[in-house]
Amino acid sequence: MPILNVRHVTTYRYRQPVRFGEHRIMCRPRDSHDQRLLAADLVIDPAPSELLWRFDPFGNEVAVARFEARARELRFENHLRVALRPAGRPDARIEPGAQFWPFSYGAEEMPDLARFIERQYRDPAHAVDRWVRRLLQDHAGGDTALILADMAARIRRDFAYIQRDERGVQDPAETLRLASGTCRDFALLMMEAVRALGMAARFVSGYLHNPRGGASGQHQGAGATHAWMQVYLPGFGWADYDPTNAIADGRDLIRVATVREPAQAVPLAGSYAGLPGDSLGMTVEVRVDEEPETPEGLLVR
Repeated sequence: MPILNVRHVTTYRYRQPVRFGEHRIMCRPRDSHDQRLLAADLVIDPAPSELLWRFDPFGNEVAVARFEARARELRFENHLRVALRPAGRPDARIEPGAQFWPFSYGAEEMPDLARFIERQYRDPAHAVDRWVRRLLQDHAGGDTALILADMAARIRRDFAYIQRDERGVQDPAETLRLASGTCRDFALLMMEAVRALGMAARFVSGYLHNPRGGASGQHQGAGATHAWMQVYLPGFGWADYDPTNAIADGRDLIRVATVREPAQAVPLAGSYAGLPGDSLGMTVEVRVDEEPETPEGLLVR
C-alpha cells in the first residue's frame, strides 16, 4: 500500500489590500478500504477568523473559511499523506446478472441510483448516443467491464488533452465536436455516455500520482487537481475510470470528492470585495510524491 504525499498550494494576488468573502474548500480525501488518510494539514494565510468543517449531501468534507483581515495575497496550502491501495479491476467481482450489458439495477438500489442515471445535458443531435453506438459495434458480446475499459481507452486515444484554467466544463457534445478537452471534460463525456447505457455514473475530483514524474511522465493531468468518474457496478460498487489516462483500476488516483455533477466538486471557491482591476490572478501548484517504502509503511492496514 504505497504512501503518497500531496502538496497543493493555491495563491490569489491583488493590487491592493482587499476584503475576503467566505471561501469553500474541498481538500480532504475520503477514507475507505482502498484509501487511508494518514495526515492532513491545511494552512491559510492570512489566517481565517473562523474555519468550520462540514459534510455536503454526498458525505464529502468541506471547509468553510471566513476572514476579517484585508490583504494583498490569500494563500491556501494543503499537505496530505495518503496510503493508497488500488481497488483492482472490477470484472472479476461484478454480479453475474450485470456482467453483460444491458442489465438492470435491483429494486433496492434504483431509488438511490436514479439521479446518477439521469442524463444531465441536452443532446438534441444525439451526438453522445451515436458515439456510444459506434463503440458498441465492437462489443457484440456485451461484456460490461470490457465496454467501460474500452470507452476510457478510446477517449484517451482519440481526444487531445488540453489545459484550460477557466471554470466549468464543456458540454459533452462540444467535447465530441472538438475532439479535445480537459480531464473534467473527458470525465463528463464518459459519465453521459455511461448514462446513455442506463448505468449510474458520478464525478470524482482529487489528485493524480504520476509514477514517472515530470512534464513528460506517464499520466496526463499531473501537476494540478484532477477529475475522473465512477460507474456503479452491482457486486463491485463504484468503480473508478479515468478516461484522460485510460485508467480502469483506480491506481494512482486519490479521491477527494464524489458528486453527481462537476459543479458540486469545485476544490476552492470564494469571493473578494474590491475594484474590478484589483485581481492579479491565481496560481496553483500541485505535487504528488511517493514515499520510499519503510517498515513503518508496512504497518498500514
